[in-house]
Amino acid sequence: MFKDANWNWKTFDFDKDAARGDRPENVIMNATNPDMKAFFSHGGKLLLYHGWSDPQVPTLNTIKYYNGVAKTLGGTSKAVENVRLFLAPGMGHCQGGAATLDSFDLLGAVVDWVEKGTAPDAVTATGRAFTGRSRPMCAYPKHAHYKGSGDLEDAKNFECRE
Repeated sequence: MFKDANWNWKTFDFDKDAARGDRPENVIMNATNPDMKAFFSHGGKLLLYHGWSDPQVPTLNTIKYYNGVAKTLGGTSKAVENVRLFLAPGMGHCQGGAATLDSFDLLGAVVDWVEKGTAPDAVTATGRAFTGRSRPMCAYPKHAHYKGSGDLEDAKNFECRE
């Protein structure tokens, strides 16, 4: 394992330390192994989320990771038994931004999945930037589509489609 007493991940410098941060053995900064079979074999469930406007971590990296997990499990149809990815339009890094969606309960969703066997296909979300608006945040690769009637500010008038 890589060890260097003079290096601290909290003071990571992209000009000097970029190659160091990409090393698979750097377990503090690198969580890129898509093989989650051991976790899932014990009943583990994983909910991932990412904001489309995250200025720190590219959203496409999270999608790539999700697709890698799906591939190791034998495809998306098998992966959805254990892992779901939710993408929040306009959301920055973990929250905020000009987001329709940045407030949602994934903890409740994963509890229901583990304890009741109800996998989340969508989670109702709201955002501080648009008071009074709600939308379903859909499990990837689906996204919210207006059904064609009803209040445009209410999540119940939307459905998840590819």
